[in-house]
Amino acid sequence: MSRLFGSLVLFCFLPSVVPLFCYKCVVPAVTPLPLDCIGIPTLCPPGQSCLSIKANAQRGNVQVVLREKSCGLPSVCGHSGKKIVMGLNFTFTNECCDSNLCNGAAFPRSVFSISALLCLLLPIDSETFGVDSKEFSSFQKPGIGESTLRVWESTPSFLTSKSMAEASNGTRGGDLRSVSLDVDENENEESSEVFLSVLVHHGQVGLSFYESKDCTLYVMPDTVDNRDLGLLDRILQELSPRVLITSAKQDRSLARFFRALGSNPDYRPEIVVYPNADFGLEVSKQRLLSAHLPFLPPSIAEKDRLPYLSSCIPFDSALMVRTIGALLKCLDRRRVGVELEESGMPVPILRFLTYTLSDVVYMDKDAYSVLQIFKFELHPSVYKLQSGQKEGLSLYGILNRCRCKFGSGLLRKWFHRPTRDLSVLRKRQEVIRFFTSPRNSELMKTLQSFLRNIMNIPVLLRKMSLSHTKVADWQNLYKTVYSAVGIRDTVRSLPQTIQLFRQISEEFTDDLHYIATLISKVVDFEGSLAENRFTVKPNVDPAIDEKKRRMMGLSDFLTDVARSELEILDSRFSSCSVLYIPLIGFLLSVPRLPGMVEKENFEIEGLDFIFVSEDRLHYRSTRTKELDNMLGDLHCDIRDMETAVMTQLQATVLQRSSCLYKIVALYAELDCLMSLAQASQDYGYCAPTYTECSRLNLQHARHPLLELCAPVYVANPCICSDTEGKVKVITGPNSSGKSIYLKQVGLIAFMALIGSDVPAKEAEIGLIDGIFTRMQSRESVSVGLSTFMIDLNQMAQALNYSTGMSLVLVDEFGKGTNTVDGLSLLAACLNHWLNRAPAQCPLVFLATNFHSVLQLDLLPRSPLLSLLTLETAIDGEELIFLYQLKEGICQSSYAANIATLAGLPPAVVQRGLEVSDLYRTGRTIQRIDQPSSEELITRCESVVEKFLSLDLDDPSTDLQSFLKDELLPAVGEAL
Repeated sequence: MSRLFGSLVLFCFLPSVVPLFCYKCVVPAVTPLPLDCIGIPTLCPPGQSCLSIKANAQRGNVQVVLREKSCGLPSVCGHSGKKIVMGLNFTFTNECCDSNLCNGAAFPRSVFSISALLCLLLPIDSETFGVDSKEFSSFQKPGIGESTLRVWESTPSFLTSKSMAEASNGTRGGDLRSVSLDVDENENEESSEVFLSVLVHHGQVGLSFYESKDCTLYVMPDTVDNRDLGLLDRILQELSPRVLITSAKQDRSLARFFRALGSNPDYRPEIVVYPNADFGLEVSKQRLLSAHLPFLPPSIAEKDRLPYLSSCIPFDSALMVRTIGALLKCLDRRRVGVELEESGMPVPILRFLTYTLSDVVYMDKDAYSVLQIFKFELHPSVYKLQSGQKEGLSLYGILNRCRCKFGSGLLRKWFHRPTRDLSVLRKRQEVIRFFTSPRNSELMKTLQSFLRNIMNIPVLLRKMSLSHTKVADWQNLYKTVYSAVGIRDTVRSLPQTIQLFRQISEEFTDDLHYIATLISKVVDFEGSLAENRFTVKPNVDPAIDEKKRRMMGLSDFLTDVARSELEILDSRFSSCSVLYIPLIGFLLSVPRLPGMVEKENFEIEGLDFIFVSEDRLHYRSTRTKELDNMLGDLHCDIRDMETAVMTQLQATVLQRSSCLYKIVALYAELDCLMSLAQASQDYGYCAPTYTECSRLNLQHARHPLLELCAPVYVANPCICSDTEGKVKVITGPNSSGKSIYLKQVGLIAFMALIGSDVPAKEAEIGLIDGIFTRMQSRESVSVGLSTFMIDLNQMAQALNYSTGMSLVLVDEFGKGTNTVDGLSLLAACLNHWLNRAPAQCPLVFLATNFHSVLQLDLLPRSPLLSLLTLETAIDGEELIFLYQLKEGICQSSYAANIATLAGLPPAVVQRGLEVSDLYRTGRTIQRIDQPSSEELITRCESVVEKFLSLDLDDPSTDLQSFLKDELLPAVGEAL
């Protein structure tokens, strides 16, 4: 209700001595909110529609008044049983209002029905009936239900004349940098939902998706994919869409893909199937041309929309255009982003962007997991367990030094999308080289300080397009634009031979400076924070300045009015007050006398009773009516005029929003590259040299994660090429560092393919097109595959899809089955790669403990094959790992030494050595419980004696019983 009684100015006339005031002085006072009975002619300022439920819910203070349909007007009487509803915990009353109090009321423009509100709180399943159906229309039309709902904004506190004067003074000129801009950045963080529409036809994939966070629709031209839809899987891995939209008439490969996707317990998106008619080419084009697109020029004609959109969307990609049509239908049905808005509000689509995977290095989830590129773990704070996960010890965690959230997001995209585009890699490297120079360290700190103030521009622009902008949003926008101007001015003094610096200097037009200057001259941040609403500075609008001047002079003016009213009042009243309440007007307030109990006792000749609140009666007198006619509703008029200025300012910013999107993209890239440069300085990385050949040449290479955890780390070289061998078979004892070496090679190659420096002394790296791994089996009951079957699937990916420019990392393949079978499969896979032409053989690093694959000559002699091992030393009975890579073959696995280090009992280790020695030499392996030789001889002699004592000539001798009862048990004991 506080919006109704907004900023209250109360003037009391007391004919008695009070502290600091003499007889008949006017004392300002604050009157509490009246709750008994309120007669109000209007619920909203003239010419304004009340705020939406969503906007009020964000403020945390929403009040709802309900009336019966038979009444015709909102009920605001405070009878017994009247309940004020706070937040969204609605309590409905069935009381009818007094029609006398409703006369002359001005209806607000926006009215919701109860059924419409319930429809918003409990979203309709758009797959059950559409927005164009009769069922949905019945939910949307206001007035269908029995009661009508009204929502309005509340003002947090009453404003005295002093507070109004302070608010109207504002900040004259000055530098807005001195204004405190303490804003909770979490308000701008909205959960992003991705809706993806996809079609597959004859081996081609077409898709489009909508990201609700920045209201952007992305399109990907039709692209050839393999039978298993690996490209689509990669896209889903990167985007993680919440909703997948496809046609009922779909390709078999897509059906298999969705079935496999449904068996994944970690990711279960909602799959929406539309009739194939909704994916029609012409239908989709018409739906696209008729869509509400605010970024189109306002003067564009309908016939010119198609040529204009052709510059944004490749209409020759038929599958992609068809997916856009179905995507737009889904967005309209579900009203994504505008669920709580009026039915006429369209889904905002602020821009089109092309999504491409060209020159992207292939990596699956297993590769990301085993290389520990990302690693999520629960937040250590118990207060943040529900807020999500935090980044653990991972490559992304140690390289991410970004200062703005857009930089962190772009760096994550780079990690998900390593590229082999040489021009992109060199562009990133030249910026990193500039910032790794010691003389530019202070410059980098200056730019990073500006980047801290870059806020979420797409979210701010989206709020502006929906007219949901708050004071904090204007603060964030000004901080962003001001920091952007500072970065531009700094970058213009840097060498323009670097492409990124040149782009920043050229792309930043005068629009950016214009927006910064306009916000600085119009928005009064100090006044806005004080009143918790948008206020303008003086000298922006003379009409606003005049009304604020009148508002500031009300105190002295109403003092005289109060004296005049007291002179003509009944002598029973010793004091009176004249107050101004926004939306209500000027009222005369007198104390409640002891005899005034019933409503009939409130009547005073010449005064119209309005309401009672805390033993004070409020009336309209002749003078207060004259004040209403003469001055009007000053406070609401000021708010209306300032709201109009804000709307005009929003429109101006949105018209020039293209420059804001450009600064977000360029500054995010600058932030990422400075982050990689800072990590390179801290960890001692070197710049890689790129080559278009299939080659890896690393000198003194290190593991980027392990070197941060181990006190001492041994660096190793890596030379892999057509001449040095492309298939590296690495043998060595367990725990000698084989797996670490494989991960080290994979991580260094990955870092080079995102443009980062690498942990090595020198590095020459080819443009790898894919990283395949068989190092880790991610088991799950829902998958329905054994561990060995998962290993085989990973190996099949490497065998089928690797090329001469791929990198393959294999660790202990074949250990999950019979030794002979595993050894045979391992040898067959190696032979498959070695029999390829040198240009078609990938870079293979294989670690194994199957020494027989080399000892039995199961591999062909080929210049592509190179045998490596990790050095160890024996000091007495102790095995010492040197972790140094050298050419050669490991002759022993040293399993007994490893078992001793692992803490196995000495007796178990000793027995293992005995069995291994007997097996190796071909001797019989005896049981542990087998008797000694002396005991065995004694038992055998006993059997012989029993046999010799048998008289075979005696007819009574039962030979069968003797063999069964005497000889066989004795022989059994002997053996």
